[in-house]
Amino acid sequence: LIYPIPAFMVSCGDKEEEFNIISIAWTGTICSTPPMCYISIRPERHSYEIIKRTKEFVINYTTQDLVFAMDWCGRNSGKDHKKFNEMNLTPAKAEKLSCPIIEESPVNIECKVTEIIKLGSHDMFIAEVLNIQVAENYLNPKSGTINIQNNELIAYSQGNYLELGKIIEQSGFSIKNKQ
Repeated sequence: LIYPIPAFMVSCGDKEEEFNIISIAWTGTICSTPPMCYISIRPERHSYEIIKRTKEFVINYTTQDLVFAMDWCGRNSGKDHKKFNEMNLTPAKAEKLSCPIIEESPVNIECKVTEIIKLGSHDMFIAEVLNIQVAENYLNPKSGTINIQNNELIAYSQGNYLELGKIIEQSGFSIKNKQ
């Protein structure tokens, strides 16, 4: 398997009574223009039918402060639990979608499903990114990119949660001094 992988909470549902959170590790960027990403979900998961019907979801970054909620949401079903309430998380209004963002998350990526591909154990939901909300302290002021240094973002690898953040070099460094 390819490791480490992201550890995100995905929010879904277009009515407050069905709002749900699913923990996702199978996700990533698939295109920059237009901006697109994917999540892969097992069809037996509660959120699968919600996302399939609404064609919307939000990828919410997970920090060290949110790792307990992220892990718990991945171990418990939305059929049996109101995850926002039980984890003391706030379902806030997305800017472009009917489903909620997780207010406590520093980065919220609002996604509209364009295609569902049946694979095997998981189905891939391909989506266009409609909007990204980023907490101000997560932005690099000069470049406008997301700053992962000192922000306690996490990844997942072989049953463990890992802290991200240390930059070891910038892209293109291998050819900078050769010119």
